[in-house]
Amino acid sequence: MSRPVSQWPSLLGSAAFALGLLLAPQAQAAEQVDIELVLAVDVSLSMSPDELEIQRQGYAAALTHDRVLEAIAQGVHGRIAVTYVEWAGSTTQHIVVPWTAIATRSDAERFVRQLSARPPNSARRTSISGALEFGGDLFAESGFQSVKRVIDISGDGPNNQGSPVTGARDALIAQGITINGLPLMTNGGLASAYDVDDLDLYYKDCVIGGSGAFMVPVNDWSQFPEAVRRKLVLELAGGPAADEAAHPSVQLAQATPAYDCMIGEKLWRDRSWMWEDR
Repeated sequence: MSRPVSQWPSLLGSAAFALGLLLAPQAQAAEQVDIELVLAVDVSLSMSPDELEIQRQGYAAALTHDRVLEAIAQGVHGRIAVTYVEWAGSTTQHIVVPWTAIATRSDAERFVRQLSARPPNSARRTSISGALEFGGDLFAESGFQSVKRVIDISGDGPNNQGSPVTGARDALIAQGITINGLPLMTNGGLASAYDVDDLDLYYKDCVIGGSGAFMVPVNDWSQFPEAVRRKLVLELAGGPAADEAAHPSVQLAQATPAYDCMIGEKLWRDRSWMWEDR
């Protein structure tokens, strides 16, 4: 039985649609990795040029260290995805190295070459919340898929611009993102009017959070390369083991904050007349 002529347009349209589906390129599946890691590094004006370079060199050395490469190779997929971001104030976040898969030493060395291609830039103010929000958005465009998403944030002072840090932290934790910290209590750089002596406690109570979250305080710049390496190994291994967690230099996140998480904003309000460029 022949079809009425009036049905031909719909039939032709359906056929064309089906043919289009057959001919269209298949969407590329996201690459599986063991962890998606945002390295968020403070470049506020409180950091001297020498300190900025120490940070760059510390991350470069850690990413190519044998122990880190071994930890990557021991993962289920044997590869990770990493991006390197420098941050300062609430509107200052710069992607230095975009999302990159690292599975081998050559991958890590290629990442380091990109990291070292240009010197770091400084900017005013300190917005940990801005860095966290920016880092959280990066996961949506990573092109990778993993069961573990981590923002690894380092800094030498409390949040003093942007939204409250606890709100940014809690929003990311609700998405299943873990925040680990590297508080820099080195007392170097420029002005210290907005520093706090116990930055490690601030990071523990106000910044880090999520499944297995921890931090590694740095008390002297000579400790920095080892601290970065150790933290990367712990992240790739799934968090601190019992012996690592017991070590004084690794502190786990606390469920109930005791620190004044608005201390940075209060210091800025009370002392901003002293320094206009921090």
